[in-house]
Amino acid sequence: MKIKDMKKDELFDGFYLIKRAEVRKTRAGKDYISLTFQDDSGEISGNLWDAQPHNVKEFTAGRVVHMTGRREVYNGMPQVNQLTLRLPRDGEPNDPAAFKEKSPVNVTEIRDYLEHTMFRIENATWQRVVRNLYRKYDKEFYHYPAAKSNHHAFESGLAYHTATMVQLADNIGDIYPQLNKSLLFAGIMLHDLAKVIELSGPDSTEYTIRGNLIGHIALIDEEITKTLIELGIADDKEDVVVLRHVVLSHHGLLEYGSPVRPRIMEAEIIHIIDNLDANMMMMSTALSRIDKGEMTSRIFAMDNRSFYKPKL
Repeated sequence: MKIKDMKKDELFDGFYLIKRAEVRKTRAGKDYISLTFQDDSGEISGNLWDAQPHNVKEFTAGRVVHMTGRREVYNGMPQVNQLTLRLPRDGEPNDPAAFKEKSPVNVTEIRDYLEHTMFRIENATWQRVVRNLYRKYDKEFYHYPAAKSNHHAFESGLAYHTATMVQLADNIGDIYPQLNKSLLFAGIMLHDLAKVIELSGPDSTEYTIRGNLIGHIALIDEEITKTLIELGIADDKEDVVVLRHVVLSHHGLLEYGSPVRPRIMEAEIIHIIDNLDANMMMMSTALSRIDKGEMTSRIFAMDNRSFYKPKL
């Protein structure tokens, strides 16, 4: 049974990919495994209680398992309870690729669109920096997700998120001609680029050591600085300073990881567009997994709200 077709309190069985597996301890000191399961229709979490050493060794992220269980709802979140797991037998499904969420991205089209956008960056410094970093991280950028679990958390999600933001900026720039489109394009194309350093990749995505301890905002500023040195561009030029500013401020608030708040119009717009696209993806994904007249699971990154799918 597909995850999206599971009904509340219904027993089910099938083959699923373990997306995440983390060994934890109960208050009594016993090991259990906190698991997230995935197929191409969605994902669901559950706990394997009283986990034995062989369970910890067998049931790891990236492996396909056969699961039986009951779909329940706890604190507004669907979960699997009463679960039983085993590894596939000969002839049974065991290819992780068959269980991954299908990316809505045509990578060739996204690549063509972003390469065309580079030509529209009229400031030579910004264009050179963008070109240099896109050449450096070409393979990773068009392959990586934009997040571990929130928005665009699928293969090529990073490029998809970036291209959508560029499209939004292009149209907003037509409405508000006082905005510098070249700065919008350059800032957007760089703002999340260091996710290729922060994250481990599209398979069983985790944060790297640098991702955990430094984060993608500081990492991309470092990459820009190294590129400026490589290209022989002074870092005190105003165009350099404003480019770094729009990238450093794109999370909007200090408590959300930006070392500075937006202080120019383009920085504020990039922050707004970033939130808009991320929120649309999270809502669209959650709503695609339910029927009309139902409420989604709570979306943690959107103030833990759930959303209703109208019957209209």
